[in-house]
Amino acid sequence: MPVITGPLNGGSAPVITGAGAPAAGTAEVQTLTIGGTPTGGSFKLAFAGFTTAAIDWTATDATLVTRIDTALEALPTIGTGGVVVADTTLTSGIGAVTITWADKKVVPLITLASNDLEGTNPTVAIVETTPGVDPTGAGAGGNLPKGGLYVDTTNAILYINTGTALAPTWTKVGTQT
Repeated sequence: MPVITGPLNGGSAPVITGAGAPAAGTAEVQTLTIGGTPTGGSFKLAFAGFTTAAIDWTATDATLVTRIDTALEALPTIGTGGVVVADTTLTSGIGAVTITWADKKVVPLITLASNDLEGTNPTVAIVETTPGVDPTGAGAGGNLPKGGLYVDTTNAILYINTGTALAPTWTKVGTQT
């Protein structure tokens, strides 16, 4: 009978099994692009059933980035620290910012709830740039916490999560013999 060798965290860690090595997951990245020639006004974004307060447009890039980040993190479906908004190609308030999720997981696309920008043909568009990937151990029953174990049944390898439940780091700790 095969035996797994290596530390088992005192037998108290939750254990899951799967075929193949565990995945650490990938953080979702979405890109918001402001086009046309806005001169003022505002827009609202929606995510997972909630809508942001109006985000006032400004030609000051750093201020616009902060306003987008603050509005998104005020949503209960995102929360403080849930995303990082970064300037990628903004020039005088026109161009793109990236929105990167702090957690490594699949998330729905942010949508435009309203566009009340003023100017010549102002637009706001959001696309997924990097799809999120759920880490191994994520699911309806919760995420596998730090210290949780994963058994790769294909390769007979035991891994322990030395990271966090939302950002696991899978460390090989033993093999079947």
